[in-house]
Amino acid sequence: MKKTSTRLADGRELIYYDLRDDNVRDAVDHRPLERTVTTSEIRRDPLLGDAIAVASHRQGRTYHPPADECPLCPSQDGRLSEIPDSSYDVVVFENRFPSLAGDSGRCEVVCFTSDHNASFADLTEEQAALVLEAWTDRTSELSHLPSVEQVFCFENRGAEIGVTLGHPHGQIYAYPFTTPRTALMLRQVAQHREATGGGNLFDHILESELAGERVVLEGEHWLAFVPYAAHWPYEVHLYPKRRVPDLLGLDEEARTEFPKVYLELLRRFDRIFGEGEPPTPYIAAWHQAPFGALEDFEGVNRDDFALHLELFTIRRTSGKLKFLAGSESGMSVFINDVPPERAAERLREVAS
Repeated sequence: MKKTSTRLADGRELIYYDLRDDNVRDAVDHRPLERTVTTSEIRRDPLLGDAIAVASHRQGRTYHPPADECPLCPSQDGRLSEIPDSSYDVVVFENRFPSLAGDSGRCEVVCFTSDHNASFADLTEEQAALVLEAWTDRTSELSHLPSVEQVFCFENRGAEIGVTLGHPHGQIYAYPFTTPRTALMLRQVAQHREATGGGNLFDHILESELAGERVVLEGEHWLAFVPYAAHWPYEVHLYPKRRVPDLLGLDEEARTEFPKVYLELLRRFDRIFGEGEPPTPYIAAWHQAPFGALEDFEGVNRDDFALHLELFTIRRTSGKLKFLAGSESGMSVFINDVPPERAAERLREVAS
């Protein structure tokens, strides 16, 4: 992997990740951009304890542009975009309309390929491995920023999810706090540790699922399964078999196997609902241990957390979505229409 860092016209950082060491990245961003001004603010909900980001400047962000005006395609034929060069393998840059900025964290965009009409599932294993390297490198770099406590790499795919740019891309949020979802996990880890005299909850879950009927795909170094209490109609959790707290902890064997396993999962997701269906909308979310102190979690440390990826879709059947209505949105109690065992069975049926 070759890494080249540069700056866009408004001062934002942009980084090329190339498969070939001889690629030269010296294109200059000639757009007449003024320096980005953000109004991101973190507010703490005194009743729930949640942290809320208020980012009014995002009201003016780019919204469903036509393909020939895509800001994530490379700059070509006189049309200037967020990527100054005429091609790229993987590129990461600071979001022009960030939810988090400055002392409130940082937001980055990760473009998986310069092909506007592709998806992550269309990548080769070599290309997917490069994305993994980019996620890992950004996790390392962002973790050293003084305002950052947790790094979250994720992909939203599909208009039904709320994606406003069709180009295959994901994002990285660097939060200045431990997110509520992660805090819940850490509290459960602490409770399990106390109840079992030192046992690890993540290890217990992995051991239980390995022997069960919800396994979707198993490699030598990775396990994919539908969780016992899945929230979403089709939801898969992907774990390295050796517990590590973050992407930095993956060994070479796990890194080598990941592209094959993950690409197979994504391709199965696109086959869940049968031939002729539009691509399955999904969210793919990496869960990593916070880099900040964990004093609030009763002796739990970073090594007690298990890196994993959660992949899920809001489509529950052909032409129908799972909406977060009263129970889910009002009380955080999910009601799942698809039994997890049946979801796992279906995901095995559509294997390549």
